[in-house]
Amino acid sequence: MKAIIPVAGAGTKLRPLTYTQPKALIPIAGKTILSVIVDQLLDAGITEFVFVIGYLGEKIQRYIAKTYPHLSYTLVTQNDRRGIGHAIWLTRDAIGDDEVMIVLGDTVCDYNVKEVVSRPVSQIGVRKVDDPRSFGVAELSEKDVVMKMVEKPLIPKSNMAMVGIYYIKETKAMYASLDKHLHNRADEDGEYHLTNALQHMVESGIKFEAFRVNNWFDCGKKESLLSTNAILLKQMADEKPGTQEYAFGTTVIIPPVSIAEGCNISHSIIGPNVTIGEYTTIDSSIIKDSIIGSYAELEEVVLNSSIIGNDAYVRGLSQSLNIGDNTEIDLG
Repeated sequence: MKAIIPVAGAGTKLRPLTYTQPKALIPIAGKTILSVIVDQLLDAGITEFVFVIGYLGEKIQRYIAKTYPHLSYTLVTQNDRRGIGHAIWLTRDAIGDDEVMIVLGDTVCDYNVKEVVSRPVSQIGVRKVDDPRSFGVAELSEKDVVMKMVEKPLIPKSNMAMVGIYYIKETKAMYASLDKHLHNRADEDGEYHLTNALQHMVESGIKFEAFRVNNWFDCGKKESLLSTNAILLKQMADEKPGTQEYAFGTTVIIPPVSIAEGCNISHSIIGPNVTIGEYTTIDSSIIKDSIIGSYAELEEVVLNSSIIGNDAYVRGLSQSLNIGDNTEIDLG
């Protein structure tokens, strides 16, 4: 079985951070969003991957080669941002007729991958939401058979949002539906939605069932990304108690935190809910509920609910920042 992970999006809601960093490579709880997804699939026994790259795709490529040197994978480039349906359609030669897991590159969920791929019919991951109008929505029978799928309905008939995880057994039929959809028309917003191709499969008699994910972590906006980081840090600490012991002399560490190798931290208070990338230097600072990139330098700052990119330099005092890579700020 193969897995498709589309990571070609520009991550516009996380700008300016994503001007120089793909959203999938933003660190959360000691990993990147992409590595959380890949590790879940590897743990379930999936060994062949297809990554759809586009915006800053060379950084994705370098990251995969460095982090997963023995991974069997294919890269497919989406030069034009024409939606997830178009991204999946581009993988048709790399996948062929194999069964496939599709996990969107910003979808971090708590679910049992092995259980999903062991089921006899195609599956769609869902989660109940308060306002489903911003999502693809699945209308289900009492036995969780998918009756209909609609992309961002104005008047939803269901509150079961599709979370971006799909197990497709009828791969040939999926690509045929995508091909028909792409050659007929684009959707009203100029993109091709996977939802509409899957709905065509349902209308042709192919059975889909829904499975409910335990948790769905939204990594698309600053506030939700920081919340996801905090939740995953707590989960990590609960699963491996006693492992979060960092020795930085004059620095106080308040768990849960994740501090990568090579960091130099002094005269500071770090935590709770802080992720720090590798080889970052922090001096005389107080940081909580934040994500700090690699090779950053922070001096005499007070940060709360902030995201700092790689190679950033920040000096002075602040309460909430969202800045991209290679940025220098002096707030003194």
